[in-house]
Amino acid sequence: MKRFVFLSVIGLITILAACGGGNENADDNAQDQATDERWEQVEEAGELVVGTSGTLIAASFYDENDELTGYDVEVMKEIAERLELEVKFEIMSVDSMMPAINSGRIDVAANDMSITKKRQEEFNFSAPYKYSWTTMAVRADDNSGIESLEDLAGKKAGGGATTIYSQIAEQYGAEVVTYGNAPNEAYLSDVNNGRTDLVMNDYFLTKFGVAAFPEFDIHLHPTLKFYPTEQAVVLPKHADVLTEKINEALAEMHEDGTLTELAVQFYEEDASREPEDEIEEIEGIEL
Repeated sequence: MKRFVFLSVIGLITILAACGGGNENADDNAQDQATDERWEQVEEAGELVVGTSGTLIAASFYDENDELTGYDVEVMKEIAERLELEVKFEIMSVDSMMPAINSGRIDVAANDMSITKKRQEEFNFSAPYKYSWTTMAVRADDNSGIESLEDLAGKKAGGGATTIYSQIAEQYGAEVVTYGNAPNEAYLSDVNNGRTDLVMNDYFLTKFGVAAFPEFDIHLHPTLKFYPTEQAVVLPKHADVLTEKINEALAEMHEDGTLTELAVQFYEEDASREPEDEIEEIEGIEL
């Protein structure tokens, strides 16, 4: 009898403990399920709400007719069409996009957003639709005194507060001068006039940003080519059905050549394919 009572008490404790842990797991599972219903919500609304900046030349910008366009914008328009959805763009700063996804203000973000390990802990990512690497805009007469990444120590780098490029610049000792949702002209003008020394960014975006302002005495750094990147659509964590739907559309666009066509249209190169050149990896940085 005593052995039975002892085992019963142990069993009761085990059940209670399991129930206690189960409540936490149930809450987590409920949250995951709610997030995973994002596709149903999007499909019912008939609209995909996309966060983007509208200030990145070639990726997300306003053309001469004041129409929002760019590689990322047109990719999202095509995805929405293939999913039989309308698309609505919310213009916001890069720093605001991740919180806006979590709050439900937007469904996804598309603004040349790179896949990183840290970001993958908090968000879903689609398959990559763009492959690139990192470079910097510097003054043309002396490369702003930068010949290696180690030369960034003590330099001023213009950038967004939460971008991977600002994190790399800080890792190498640069002081990051942050901007809001500013256009390329503001960043690059400051390099030209000496307020900052460089803007570290994606190769394609930097190439077209510099070309857009020939009056500035700046250029792409001629030798530095580092930190390969993959850009993708950012989605809420566990929104797996929506992620799968977007991936299916992207796979079709890869196969039928739509991504290549759009990439060449906006970047004059096929940024939808992995580069063949060797690109320097960066060690010791958790991004």
